[in-house]
Amino acid sequence: MVLELRELCLFVTFEGPDGSGKTTQAQLLYEYLQECGYPVFLTREPGGTGIGDQIREVLHSLENTEMLPQAEILLYSASRAQLVGQIIRPHLAMGEIVLCDRYADSTLAYQGYGHGLDLQVLRVITSFATGGLKPDLTIYLDIEVEEGLKRKLSAYQAGEAEWNRMDQQEIVFHRRVRQGYLQMVAAEPERWVVIEAAQPIDVAQRVIRAEVEAKLRPERAQEGECER
Repeated sequence: MVLELRELCLFVTFEGPDGSGKTTQAQLLYEYLQECGYPVFLTREPGGTGIGDQIREVLHSLENTEMLPQAEILLYSASRAQLVGQIIRPHLAMGEIVLCDRYADSTLAYQGYGHGLDLQVLRVITSFATGGLKPDLTIYLDIEVEEGLKRKLSAYQAGEAEWNRMDQQEIVFHRRVRQGYLQMVAAEPERWVVIEAAQPIDVAQRVIRAEVEAKLRPERAQEGECER
């Protein structure tokens, strides 16, 4: 059966503490959906556009140690507004599946729970930046903070990842971020899927694929891998 485009339109985001493996899992899901013949687009935050990538450099530069949390939220939101308007909404309008490595929940986790900015104010700013666009499904990769940062540093030393200004925040900051994520999961369980990031990558990926397929084609949710 050929699915109509409107049936395929799906917005999936990946969230989690630093070093949880979001980027790897998003890439693997993207490749899988492509192989299955789905129209799919992969992007990231901050960045994803020419303007957003410039903002990303400012946000992540290790030289910008004096940046205030209030400046962070406005810069992240500027990048997000550009990404939503220029990339995400147009691809969704074409009936595509959009995968995004981080999205608005990161703002609540990092600038809200992490830095302690007013959550309601952040929600208002975020709603303005996104035009109210929310994910259909959010994959949360959970990992102990110390293990996640250890992974991230190891990947950086191997030249496989960046080590940015947010990564080098104090450990208590990262613990607040993780607890913030867990609170958001508990408050909106119908949107979130929690994946244990410490398990083998392929095991976690199988669970993620099943969750996404269940959203795309409920009648085939139990059939497993797509036919190649």
